[in-house]
Amino acid sequence: MLGWRRRQREPAPERRIAGPFGRLLQGRRIFAGPGLLAGLTRPEPRIPAPRRANPAAVVDCAVYVDGVRRPGRPHYADARRQARRHRGGFVWLGLHEPDETTMTSIAAAFGLHELSVGQAVAAGHRPAAEVIGDVTRLVLRTAAYVDHDELTATSEVVDTGDVTVFIGDHFAITVRHGAAGALTSVREELERRTALLAQGPWAVGYAVCTRMVDLYLDVAGHVEKDLERLEERAFAADGKPDIAHIYQLKREMVEFKRAVLPLQEPLHRLLGGEALPGPLRPYFADVRGRLARAVDRVAGFDDLLNSILQARLAQVSVDQNNDMRKIASWAAIAAVQTAIAGIYGMNFEFMPELRWRYGYYGVLAVMVIAAVTLHRRLKRVGWL
Repeated sequence: MLGWRRRQREPAPERRIAGPFGRLLQGRRIFAGPGLLAGLTRPEPRIPAPRRANPAAVVDCAVYVDGVRRPGRPHYADARRQARRHRGGFVWLGLHEPDETTMTSIAAAFGLHELSVGQAVAAGHRPAAEVIGDVTRLVLRTAAYVDHDELTATSEVVDTGDVTVFIGDHFAITVRHGAAGALTSVREELERRTALLAQGPWAVGYAVCTRMVDLYLDVAGHVEKDLERLEERAFAADGKPDIAHIYQLKREMVEFKRAVLPLQEPLHRLLGGEALPGPLRPYFADVRGRLARAVDRVAGFDDLLNSILQARLAQVSVDQNNDMRKIASWAAIAAVQTAIAGIYGMNFEFMPELRWRYGYYGVLAVMVIAAVTLHRRLKRVGWL
């Protein structure tokens, strides 16, 4: 009796069903009691694999010690550990349009604030300089001139993006959005300046800032040539530009101003703060001076565009007045003929020269003489 109860408490053996029905139920656990199918259970839930960081977002990762790049390209987590072993070492991690998963992994490796993840993933931020904990966040707008044969109502003149620089203990992280402002040449040039690179992560911040300001000045030079051509066409006798073309260039200049002008305040705050190392302050002061030149040129472009637009609108008004005067002049000439024809079209029996043999030709001669006289008079005063 006791043995029978023990057998009742033992679980039923697992059985497999062969054939097509068994293949159909593949992945399910089948329990059958003695002699019949007891039932089916639900499939075991699948646990999704954790999302991995996108390696394509990492443009370059290097460890620098005393201004010299160490050989190899380690993973950013290993690079951070290597850099902290050396007093003058730091990591420069370059990213291009990383996704949220990649930035979350990088934030965990470098100790960034959780808000930095969303700020680095999204694009279109205003230039700023902020200190979050022990990390300084610099945001700069990139700019690049778009070549075009002729300015149209839809021409793209300036292409913009943004670069975010995180500067902390033994690391500098650059995050770029957009096609403009590639930093590969910046890294190559800075690696040749060993003494400057030995200043640490803030040398990367200086290199990025000076690169952006150089781009502003380069774009300003190209835009100045476009404005000169536009000004020549605006005051030319023929081939005057359409107002829509001027408005398009003005819209592009508004986008360019959003990249250049707001950077003045962050640089001023950075030079007045304590986060910036003393040896690099003259370098950042030079960047601020060149930025002031770019700001002056952009402001001058805006004034010049407004002048060209006002001049073109005035020319349109003058052209419209000229057209109205010409229309009024021809209407006056036609009115004389209409008046004479209307008078002789009246049904009166007694009218001057009505029965004269040469009356018809005389009236035509009066019409021609009156038209020629009015035409010469109106042309002399500038109406025709």
